Amino acid sequence: MSALKRFFKDTIIYGIAAVLPRVINFLLVRVHTDALPTNNYAENTNFYIWAALFSVLLTFGMETAFFRFYKAEEKKDALISTAFISVFATALIFMVLAFTFSEFFTNIFDFGGNPLQLKLLIGILAIDTLAVIPFAYLRASNRPIKYTTIKLINVAIIVSINLLFLKFIPEFKNNGKDIPLFLDTIFNSTAIVNFIFIANIIGSAISLLLLLPYLLKFKWSFNTVLFKKMLSYSWPIAVAGVAYVINENLDKILIGQLIDKNTMGIYAACYKLAIFMNLYIMAFRLGAEPFFFNYADKKDAKETYAKILNYFIIIGSLVFVGIVVFIDILKQLFINQQYWEAIIIVPIVLLANLFLGVYHNLAIWYKLTDKTRFAMLFSIIGALITILINVLLIPIVGFIASAWATLLAYGTMMVLSYFIGKKHYPVPYNLKKSGSYLIAAILISFVSFEFFRENYIISIGFVLAFGILIFWNEKKEITTILKR
Repeated sequence: MSALKRFFKDTIIYGIAAVLPRVINFLLVRVHTDALPTNNYAENTNFYIWAALFSVLLTFGMETAFFRFYKAEEKKDALISTAFISVFATALIFMVLAFTFSEFFTNIFDFGGNPLQLKLLIGILAIDTLAVIPFAYLRASNRPIKYTTIKLINVAIIVSINLLFLKFIPEFKNNGKDIPLFLDTIFNSTAIVNFIFIANIIGSAISLLLLLPYLLKFKWSFNTVLFKKMLSYSWPIAVAGVAYVINENLDKILIGQLIDKNTMGIYAACYKLAIFMNLYIMAFRLGAEPFFFNYADKKDAKETYAKILNYFIIIGSLVFVGIVVFIDILKQLFINQQYWEAIIIVPIVLLANLFLGVYHNLAIWYKLTDKTRFAMLFSIIGALITILINVLLIPIVGFIASAWATLLAYGTMMVLSYFIGKKHYPVPYNLKKSGSYLIAAILISFVSFEFFRENYIISIGFVLAFGILIFWNEKKEITTILKR
């Protein structure tokens, strides 16, 4: 099987693990926006912003370091146990500090009106942190089916609990139907937004239990020398991760503070429509990261990386155009009408995330050359752009400033990574071809959104013409890959 064909196969399998659960979770956005007023949806958004930030801090780039050293390290037991023990220690320290200074964290996280959220956040973070290395092991050891199965079980549990407490029980009660007494008691004694987090912690706990057999099979030891090498590699990635969380989430916090919580909820709900691009990027990264490291010593590695970027941009451009063309259908399907005010941000955020995906593709140069400090530099620059534009322009032009800040931040990171990467690890990317696809996608999306919105005959015509153009240019390469 050719390298590209194997890459696409792994990406599809991991894509199921990443995309299907996220799609199902995304479908819950409609359940959430129907069940929660905008200020409660802002509360849900706030919870997961803090979860994202502390998840990066607690894992401190150890997952990427694990992939970096997995192939080279002969003693796999030492690598796995050292990585797991290190993240276990951070999770334990975090739990002790969070419970000891619970009042402080409750105020910092803005959980004062709902103190149970702190306990749920601590539990989710601790469990998910412990699951990082076992999941990474399944990916590094080429066990995508087992990885995918556990992920699907996790999402099935989360969806079931969400539907039960946010949809079915409220509907039964409104229609005067009887429900079991214990469910009625739980429902009446718990803030409705908390059921989202309760579902998360139960799903995470069961996933960790399913991962335990993989942990127990190794000989446990802590290799201090190896840990220092991994930490030297991982800490700039952790800093970059924090900056990424700022880029993704600071806008929502600032909108809540500079405008109001209702606007924050509206913006966050419409931002969710960008999940289709995020799903594509996530599926790509799950397959690409192990592949890039394992393929690095091949003679045609750089040429292969260049081809992968070209196809990433092709598919990403089609996703971008497709979502923009059908944006008004998507909003009706997935978001309650009270949230539609911010739909204008979606094309901007989609393009921003496509730029981010290109950046992740380009990032192979600093990961393979162990120059991860550049990841930190690029992300900090992106975060500074995000902070500056949001603080200056939200009071003037409103939430649209946040969308443009995200686009400019990720676009800058992408451009910087490309030009600096050329000096350290030159890859023969075909900018003329890939760039033309990207520009065409931007123009088609702009024309469709601004002039032919909901005129699906013309807009679909644009999409078909774009697809035909791509196939005509790429048919030789596509045919070659399929025949191998």
